[in-house]
Amino acid sequence: MTPYDDRDPDIRRRRFRPIPVRMLVPNVITLLAICAGLTAIRLSIEGRMTLAVYAIVFAAALDGIDGRIARMIKGQSKFGAELDSLADFVNFGVAPGLMLYFWQLHELGNAGWIAAMVFAISMCLRLARFNATLDDPNKPAFAANFFTGMPAPAGAITVMLPIYAAFLDLGRWPAAVTASYTLLIAFLMVSRLPVFSGKSMRMRVPPELVLPAFVVVIAFIALLISYPWYVLSIGTVLYLIALPLGYKSCRDQARATEAAAPASGEVPSPPSAPTLTSLSEPPHDDDRPGRLH
Repeated sequence: MTPYDDRDPDIRRRRFRPIPVRMLVPNVITLLAICAGLTAIRLSIEGRMTLAVYAIVFAAALDGIDGRIARMIKGQSKFGAELDSLADFVNFGVAPGLMLYFWQLHELGNAGWIAAMVFAISMCLRLARFNATLDDPNKPAFAANFFTGMPAPAGAITVMLPIYAAFLDLGRWPAAVTASYTLLIAFLMVSRLPVFSGKSMRMRVPPELVLPAFVVVIAFIALLISYPWYVLSIGTVLYLIALPLGYKSCRDQARATEAAAPASGEVPSPPSAPTLTSLSEPPHDDDRPGRLH
């Protein structure tokens, strides 16, 4: 009997041991998000752009809860981490780029296709950089409060602003303007701009504000359902306006850290760029479900 003989019952038990249901739940949510992204592509091809936008927003909502549910039920795994990255590329890179192309960018011919393709590739590069720098030991502590570049769901929601404006009867942007705006969002995703993440915040609601908090959440959902284009347009504009605030906050915290380092006698090491070794390491993200063992 060889060391890898399948007739060995111990080997079979290790290879086919049961997987807890809690490990499957986050991955099912991620697969639902992929289904929403693929459906958005189909709807945009059929000209049903309203439903296509709804599908992307739904995928963004699922992306926001799958990691949190994984942490709550302790269902993180490496499989889910890889699946989540693939889902983000499809839902927030490929789908919005194709939606904009089928909606208007095709009027520019090859130039419109290049704009859509650059957006999708920028999303892919942004996700690859995120995975490669997760375990960077040289990152300062405050860096956990910020994303490097615009995050994937925000990039997908903001790049569709020309569609929201058209649905608000504000008129279609010229195709060249839409292409330029698409390239701008693509640049923001791959840039080094620090964007406030809010993931490290541990918000606690006082008992007397629990019910009002529920009312606010329900009111927001009701507004989003009743007036989707107003809510998405206003939210996108406010988000873009707030980007400089994240840069200023990161710069202030970096200066405070540098000022405190000499006082404590520690010399902070400069951050290093990801190497080929770090690029080959699998990502470890506490906010995303990972791989099934």
